[in-house]
Amino acid sequence: MPVIVAGTSTPEGKAAHRFALQEAARRNEDLVYFVLDGDRPDSALAAAAGVTETYAEPDARGRDAVGDLLDHAERLGASAIVVGVRHRSPVGKLLLGSAAQQIILEANTPVISVKP
Repeated sequence: MPVIVAGTSTPEGKAAHRFALQEAARRNEDLVYFVLDGDRPDSALAAAAGVTETYAEPDARGRDAVGDLLDHAERLGASAIVVGVRHRSPVGKLLLGSAAQQIILEANTPVISVKP
């Protein structure tokens, strides 16, 4: 059962990746970096943490990258999903949905939210 991280190139995404590496090492599990936006991270980070890291991407034909991430987590039987979050006002949450919020609300797998 791997740990999955919602990969983005934002500071929140980078913090989530660092935490996911630590969590995967602690659980003695592999890490799946699901690329939501940006590039893949440097593989040296995973090697330094002693974690096997693989990569997955959303279906290029689809419109719902977060849905693809959640489906992938279910298929793999992921032990946790790690996602980076930032502070937003209640009005901001109401008007502007986020990938992190969708993952937290819709996942059937435990979600670990990380702030930078």
